[in-house]
Amino acid sequence: MTDDALPDGPATDPAPITLLIVDDHPVVRDGLRGMFESAPGFTVLGEAADGVAAVERALALDPDVILMDLRMPGGPGVDAIRELARRGARARVLVLTTYDTDTDTLPAIEAGATGYLLKDAPRDELFTAVRAAAEGRTVLSPAVASRLVSAVRAPAAANDQLSTREREVLALVARGTSNREIARELFVSEATVKTHLTHLYAKLGVNDRAAAVAVGYDRGILG
Repeated sequence: MTDDALPDGPATDPAPITLLIVDDHPVVRDGLRGMFESAPGFTVLGEAADGVAAVERALALDPDVILMDLRMPGGPGVDAIRELARRGARARVLVLTTYDTDTDTLPAIEAGATGYLLKDAPRDELFTAVRAAAEGRTVLSPAVASRLVSAVRAPAAANDQLSTREREVLALVARGTSNREIARELFVSEATVKTHLTHLYAKLGVNDRAAAVAVGYDRGILG
């Protein structure tokens, strides 16, 4: 029998995509584990409840993809993404979170996340995103993609729309100055300071001092 006549060998399935699930809510972790373990082509290697544990588990298990929540009491996801990149981890990080604000999206992408999806993403969309992430392709939910495009196209827009006094207030907030101290330094009332804060929060699309400062640095408003 010639080589050409030899029967083909048995077809082999591609190796499953290995996953690490990182979320501080056990119910979420259980749900994601069940979802992926019931689908062909995926293997869940482990779980972690915060960013610190995520780094340890990722380095020990070497998954293909990490599903990473962002806001976790024991250690934020962005810090974990940054540390994994610093330590040369092979895993691709796909952020899976409830939040799509600029203060969450931009730092995660800048830290090295391959993709960013919201937790209300349909099951099939999540499977597709994990496969894409495993191949190194960027995956962004439509809402997040829109925010990133806006940030890239008009990074100075927020700087332009803040008044001189609002920029002064934001700079003082970034230094940790209280409302009372800001009022004293700018020779205005505390009520006026609160008004300025309300206006700049609205313009930056945030709800608190910390988020305002983060966006201020992200967009170059603060040096």
